Amino acid sequence: MDSHTIKYPKYMVYCVFVACLGSFSNGWVIGSPNVPGEITHNCPNGNARVYNSVFPDCLPMDNALWGFAVASFCVGGLIGGLSGGALQTKVGRKRSIILNNLGYISGGILIGCAVNDAMFIIGRILCGIACGLGSLSIPTYIGEVSTISARGAMGTCNQFFIVIGILLSSVIGLPLATVPLWRVNYAIVAIPAITQFFLMNTCVETPRYLVSINRIEDARASLQKLRGNANIDAEFYGMVEGHFGTAAAQSLTNYHEKEDDTKKESIPRSPVMRQQPAHDVPSELAGAGEGDHLTTSVTQHSDSFDNNATDENLVPARHNNETMSIIQIFVDPVIRRIALTVIALHAFQQLVGINAVMYYSTTIFNLAFDSEFSKYMAIITTVVNFVMTAVSVALIDRMGRRPLLLIANAGACIFSALLVVGYVYNLPALLVVSVFLYVASFAIGIGPIPWLLTSELTPTYASSSVGSTATCVNWGMNFLVGQCFPIIFAHIAGYSFAIFAAIAAAAFAFTLICLPETKGKTLEAIQRVDWLIEEVIEQ
Repeated sequence: MDSHTIKYPKYMVYCVFVACLGSFSNGWVIGSPNVPGEITHNCPNGNARVYNSVFPDCLPMDNALWGFAVASFCVGGLIGGLSGGALQTKVGRKRSIILNNLGYISGGILIGCAVNDAMFIIGRILCGIACGLGSLSIPTYIGEVSTISARGAMGTCNQFFIVIGILLSSVIGLPLATVPLWRVNYAIVAIPAITQFFLMNTCVETPRYLVSINRIEDARASLQKLRGNANIDAEFYGMVEGHFGTAAAQSLTNYHEKEDDTKKESIPRSPVMRQQPAHDVPSELAGAGEGDHLTTSVTQHSDSFDNNATDENLVPARHNNETMSIIQIFVDPVIRRIALTVIALHAFQQLVGINAVMYYSTTIFNLAFDSEFSKYMAIITTVVNFVMTAVSVALIDRMGRRPLLLIANAGACIFSALLVVGYVYNLPALLVVSVFLYVASFAIGIGPIPWLLTSELTPTYASSSVGSTATCVNWGMNFLVGQCFPIIFAHIAGYSFAIFAAIAAAAFAFTLICLPETKGKTLEAIQRVDWLIEEVIEQ
């Protein structure tokens, strides 16, 4: 059986599951302050040491400082996202995920042992750095190891495990919302982090990363292990061709495409050459008879292949092994188009207001219920998030990324508007239903799809810089919403959601006009479609 046609080989699923333990840790960090937050910073005995002579009962903070302490992990997320691109390029996707756990372990223990506000905030920042790096490296790893047929479901598992982390942190937080057990609630994140630190060593590095650093045989072995007993010749050829060009791929793999190969995916390939960072031809190709193809010049304009590469199905070689920097991704016209698309998706993901709902759902429900009942309604909200993310896992490879994202943005717009109506006319039932359906709309598409598309749309040589930039934007918008929403809500209350409705409408229009469908295509094929070169042709 050809590896293009298989769906869930066991070892690949295992590797994805282990990688997603980091996503679970991310979700735990997000959700851990929700339920025990009040007892953490506003307990009856304050910083007195009634229950323990070493640790104060709680860490007294006013609402402004507590808000910053909770949101400070977003600052760490910015740092982790910005540094993560260079790290995963240098040490690889697998080792980045392993090293990432150090932030969760040190941050969780520091918060659990905090004796003052500073220790709590520093611990949150350390956990945030791990969240930011994991937000980049885990989706990249999953995208590069997954089969074509399962890449959507596997990629959505990243968000699914985040949601599981949020849900369990809220549920477990109920019995731990006491003095001194609130400390345990924050320190628990070290358990999945330590588990992943060791289990990740049983997983392989991604084949595409190994190809990018010229470890061709290791890449083949990695891909074969991920695909079990399936024939990997065509898939491996596509990976090498996408990185080194057609002639190099044929020489390295001793494989030649046939007209009916799976790789011919009815995707239009243009003879237009686009400017790309070049890559050295591996030493195995020294003296290869077709080396003239490997030195074909490329330009950023609509030039044709030279006489030695007139077949439009040939992929040109690149000439050095350097990856693109953050500056370069905005200079190259094709990668700039990809980068701006990915960045816009990540900005919209946060600006539609999901974290305003998740962070302050109890406050929102207080408009309709008493504070004790609102706490349980907030937990039900996380259950809705969990269930609909599971639905997204089941649907994404059937319906496709673009339709689900359109449905999600439309739902977020409609139900944000209904939240305003529920507030204005004091309709508690409409308020509750609107919150639940808004969260359901987010979970089915807006939550998981931007992370999946980051790895699908971006070539290996630009993935670290594009992913790092998009991750920084994501965490920056997360911090912005977390800090600004309480201020806006204090002034205009339920009318706040009119802003989110307008942003969701803009996200719907952007998805409809600018986003291609990537379902059922190899990563290399996605990155050669016509939408990527339209800007070059126009120049």
